[in-house]
Amino acid sequence: MSLFGAETAADTAWLVIGLFGQLMFTARFVVQWIASERAGASVMPVAFWYFSLIGGTIVLFYGIHKLEPVIILGQLPGVVIYSRNLWLIHKGRKADV
Repeated sequence: MSLFGAETAADTAWLVIGLFGQLMFTARFVVQWIASERAGASVMPVAFWYFSLIGGTIVLFYGIHKLEPVIILGQLPGVVIYSRNLWLIHKGRKADV
């Protein structure tokens, strides 16, 4: 019997990659929660966007590999938005210097 549909070593590797991506994506909420608790207000730290981009990209690649349109269509817009937010953050920091 295969574990979560992983019947080959390559399937297992992709499963681990997909799970790692989802873990990174989930970590963004932990980072945001901790930052908000420390600030005593809802804040969005830059690390939130990095975790979003890294996790979303990994899950997107997993979805592409598995040819899963739901995952692909669910992650693709987010990866673009996370990238744009990071671009704007870094652009704003350069303008402040």
